Amino acid sequence: MITRLALSSLTLARGERTLFRDLSLTLNAGEAVALTGANGAGKTTLLRAIAGFIRPETGEIGLTTSDGVDLDLAEARGRHMHMLGHLEGLKGARTAREELSFQARWLGGNAIDEAVSVMGLKPLLDLEVRKLSAGQRRRLALARLIAAPRPLWLLDEPLSPLDARWREAAGEVMRRHLDGGGLILAAVHDPLPIQTRSLDLGACR
Repeated sequence: MITRLALSSLTLARGERTLFRDLSLTLNAGEAVALTGANGAGKTTLLRAIAGFIRPETGEIGLTTSDGVDLDLAEARGRHMHMLGHLEGLKGARTAREELSFQARWLGGNAIDEAVSVMGLKPLLDLEVRKLSAGQRRRLALARLIAAPRPLWLLDEPLSPLDARWREAAGEVMRRHLDGGGLILAAVHDPLPIQTRSLDLGACR
C-alpha cells in the first residue's frame, strides 16, 4: 500500500510553455494537499503527470510503501491510485447501475452497495448516465472511489458540481479515507471541507 508520494524537482510544460520548474512535494499517509493557483498554472497537468498521462520535463515521481519499498510506477498507477478529472469518464448510454458495476469490476473493487448508500445513488441506478445532472454524475464518479478502494486519490475540482449537502457527504468520505491512511492530492479553487496543506502553483505563466 502506498504511504508516501514524493515529487522531486519536477518541471512540467504544456506545448512550448513551461508551467513550473523544480517543484518538490512530500505527501504522507493520512494527509491531504490542496493544489491552488490561477487557471493554467499547472494544477491539472501535475495530477496528470503523477497519474502517468504526461511525462515531466525533469524530476522524479516516487511512491513508497509502509516498509520503505519504492513501488514500480506503472504497477502503482494501475493498482493503487484513483484519478478523478473534470470529465468523469462515464459512459452516457449505460445506466448508473451498469456504469458503477463496470467501474468497480475494472478497478478490482466490490464495495458497490456501500458506494451506492454513501453517495445516495439508489434512486438513480436505473437512469441512463446521460440523463443525470452534473452533480449526480459527479456523485456517481466519486462512488467508484468507495467501490474500489485505493490509497492515493488525485482529484481535480472534485466538489465543483455538488450542492452543499453532497459537498458535506463527499468531505466525510475524504475524512474517512485519510483516517484509514489514505492520501489525497486535489486541485481546487474553493477550499475542501477537510484539513489540508496548501501548495500554491501561482499565476499562469
